[in-house]
Amino acid sequence: MKLQTPKMFRSLLVAGCVSLLSATGVAKAADSTSPIVIPIHNWSSQIVMAYVIGGMFESMGNNVEYVPADSQAVYESIRNGDVTLSHEVWQSTFGKSFYNAMAKGGVIDAGTHSATTLEEMGVPTWVIEKDLCPGLPNWEALKDCHANFTTPDSGGKGRWLEGPQSWHGDLMPERLEALGLADKWTVKFAGGADALWTELAAAKKEGRGTVVFNWTPNFTDADGFTFIEFPPYEEGCRKEDGGDGKCGSPKGWLKKAANYKFPKTHPAAYTAFTKLDFTTTQIGQMAALVDTDKMDHKDAAAKWLKDNESVWMPWTK
Repeated sequence: MKLQTPKMFRSLLVAGCVSLLSATGVAKAADSTSPIVIPIHNWSSQIVMAYVIGGMFESMGNNVEYVPADSQAVYESIRNGDVTLSHEVWQSTFGKSFYNAMAKGGVIDAGTHSATTLEEMGVPTWVIEKDLCPGLPNWEALKDCHANFTTPDSGGKGRWLEGPQSWHGDLMPERLEALGLADKWTVKFAGGADALWTELAAAKKEGRGTVVFNWTPNFTDADGFTFIEFPPYEEGCRKEDGGDGKCGSPKGWLKKAANYKFPKTHPAAYTAFTKLDFTTTQIGQMAALVDTDKMDHKDAAAKWLKDNESVWMPWTK
């Protein structure tokens, strides 16, 4: 029998402890049984993606809750721990709220999607093809064609149909004023994203011009939508930042945000969330399942998960 030295004994003891800890799941932290709270906003791709991500987490054994949340205030909710994450942080609209919350502490940058973004006023491409505003997409064409874009609620002016005012505040009315277009155009705010798509369909049916807020990636990418080219964006050009307010929107990133405790409470889910990376096409497909195919958001997410296992399952490994 070979005698064990004190050093050998300590090595065996450590190895045995590591083996025991691994067997009991202590060495490798498991995800908490507390729910991962995912926010629901008011546009289709965000809602479908919420259920897609929730389904992915559930496939890993996690509990998930979904809560309606204001798309600007959600970053404060993440910082406070009331919401766990945000999976569609659009640079142009939410970048400032995101960075403000990060600066206070409690919010972390969980990575960036491959998809690039643009949020802007524009027209369905058929409006240009019908020559309802010669010179589009250059914004200066709007000086002479407002009569083709009037609606019963626009007081004889051409109408811009913006998204809900909670998205951008007075950004678009300020831009109209700054560009010298306010005497011929007016901004109306939609109650939600569905109202924008209803307007696109109604205008096409009636053959009238329409200027509508839209974004990419979105289901309208496939239908044909042209964004108006305003003076280029640069830091500080918006009125709220001290500029004249004439500039358009920047092409930007699409990020993911998380509460700083998420990596500790749900390490496996957080790792999957950092790997998660959607393209413009994939996000547009999610939105199209609802806005074109008229599926329920949850059913759309279930279909996307089933049809795209090769995309998301590797993120969970």
